[in-house]
Amino acid sequence: MDFIIEFWEFLRVRKKFWLLPMVILILIFGGLIVLAEGSAIAPFIYTIF
Repeated sequence: MDFIIEFWEFLRVRKKFWLLPMVILILIFGGLIVLAEGSAIAPFIYTIF
């Protein structure tokens, strides 16, 4: 949790809010990859791409 707080402080102080959407997209794609590894959701995720 400390990493998230420090990252938010970095964005706020350095005014780099444009990084936030990129980080969110990376987390979403990472979650999709984890779900696609070996679950019943995998065939549905593959149809997205």
